Amino acid sequence: MISMPDRFRIQPSKSAGKEKILGSAVEQAREALAELTRPHNVGEHAGVVVEDDRVLTHCFTCLLPGYSGWFWTVTMARIPRSSKGTIDEMALRPGPDALLAPAWIPWADRLEPGDVQPTDRLPLQLEDPRLEQGFEATGEDADQLEDFELGLGRKRVLNNDGRSAAFERWYAGEHGPKTAGTRAAKAQCSTCGFLMLMAGSARTMFGVCANEWSPYDGQVVSFDHGCGSHSETDVPVQKRMWDPSDPVVNESDLDIVGKQ
Repeated sequence: MISMPDRFRIQPSKSAGKEKILGSAVEQAREALAELTRPHNVGEHAGVVVEDDRVLTHCFTCLLPGYSGWFWTVTMARIPRSSKGTIDEMALRPGPDALLAPAWIPWADRLEPGDVQPTDRLPLQLEDPRLEQGFEATGEDADQLEDFELGLGRKRVLNNDGRSAAFERWYAGEHGPKTAGTRAAKAQCSTCGFLMLMAGSARTMFGVCANEWSPYDGQVVSFDHGCGSHSETDVPVQKRMWDPSDPVVNESDLDIVGKQ
């Protein structure tokens, strides 16, 4: 698909209006297309587009594979009181039903969080709606700001919207309560000794797992999350299928050697 603004689409008409001279120059326009493409790629004459006084575009159906709804176009013009038209330009242009690619979006705007790798570098967003100046922070985290955050260290910190979006994303994802591991767990993270509490408004809902045997080690988890590596979790002692007897030593093959 070709990326092209919709304003380049054309709508051929069967009427040339008052421009009869250029409107009748269909074969001249078709012959001119031989310089642009092979004749078998040009279909029937689909109509004309009146561009201006004594300027008219002939449209021919494009027969190239993958270009359904496109037109070969030949724009012609003539000087006043002349009965001869001249070729101005030729092009391949989309009609109303032509398939066009979506408008191009800059890489920084179309990037999704899952596309970013640890070694990638993101462009600076001066107007990030999730951030605000450190000295302007308000809400539950305002009293948690250190001196270095008041414009002396971090230039920007999360605002209320940024924090809320992060909390909703964490809670709804695999670090929240709606996971298979949580359903199978015997206890929640809120009662686990490996849970490190967070600061700010996050301290009421989340902590960081510090259990190296947990699949969530070093990751944010909700208090009602859970896994099989809870500090108080144990597995039941398996019962023996039989009681082993004391070992029996066969002494009949032993040679007793006296002390020399």
